[in-house]
Amino acid sequence: MAAVKSNQDETGWTMVLRPRSGWFDINFSELWQYRDLTMLFVRRNFVATYKQTILGPLWFLLQPLLTTLIFTVIFGRIAKIPTDGLPQVLFYLAGIVCWNYFAACLTKTSDTFVANANLFGKVYFPRLSLPIANVVTNLLTFLIQFALFLIFMAYFYLRGSSITPNYLIFLTPLLVLQMAALGLGFGILISSLTTKYRDLMHLVTFGVQLWMYATPVVYPLSQIPVKWQWVYAFNPMTSIIEIFRSAFLGAGTINPWHIGSSVAVTLTILAIGIILFSRIEKTFMDTV
Repeated sequence: MAAVKSNQDETGWTMVLRPRSGWFDINFSELWQYRDLTMLFVRRNFVATYKQTILGPLWFLLQPLLTTLIFTVIFGRIAKIPTDGLPQVLFYLAGIVCWNYFAACLTKTSDTFVANANLFGKVYFPRLSLPIANVVTNLLTFLIQFALFLIFMAYFYLRGSSITPNYLIFLTPLLVLQMAALGLGFGILISSLTTKYRDLMHLVTFGVQLWMYATPVVYPLSQIPVKWQWVYAFNPMTSIIEIFRSAFLGAGTINPWHIGSSVAVTLTILAIGIILFSRIEKTFMDTV
């Protein structure tokens, strides 16, 4: 792997590629220098995903709507799981919109090395550009689904439903940023491990589904016995979804200790992921 030196040297070159070997030898300034390339990857991802589909971007809306419908019937009508007094559609849709963004960031970045091996072997660019491009692409999807959630929220509010949006709404950008960081961190961590253990890819989709049921997406945290809620504190998505529901719908369990644990775990996973990703990218082409 090589680093980029942008200042002009005595030979007249404006860019010099040099080897990097340290665990912490990470040049974040390269990501900004290659920001145009990152946006090209974003456009490629968006077009490639829906170019040959019948409904195109409408899948952005159909997926959360159908999932919400299924959850409402199974968990709301049949299992009769409480939703903290919130309309069931809004309760499930809020959790689904948040979870979809995190899960998409994780799964789409978890095969970065394997899926782009040919590209990595042909030209140099900061390898983190690809997973970051996936996160940005999924952000566009999140914004569309978030707009759908707001439409439903406005409808129920005008009908007099007991939802009370509050000042926590201003924390939404921070929640989105944390979801992106968490998905990116886990994604590049798994991507780094799959260069040696390819069978881990088979566990990603299954593992994400299990993780969803260990997160308050189809049930509120208030339904978990207090003595066991500390376990949920180590699941970063628990605090994110509960704050999101509390901000827009007025019902959710907010615990400062849970929030601190969520942020700490997110930052730790992101740091470990970046360090391991940077380490693996230096030797990946030698093991393909």
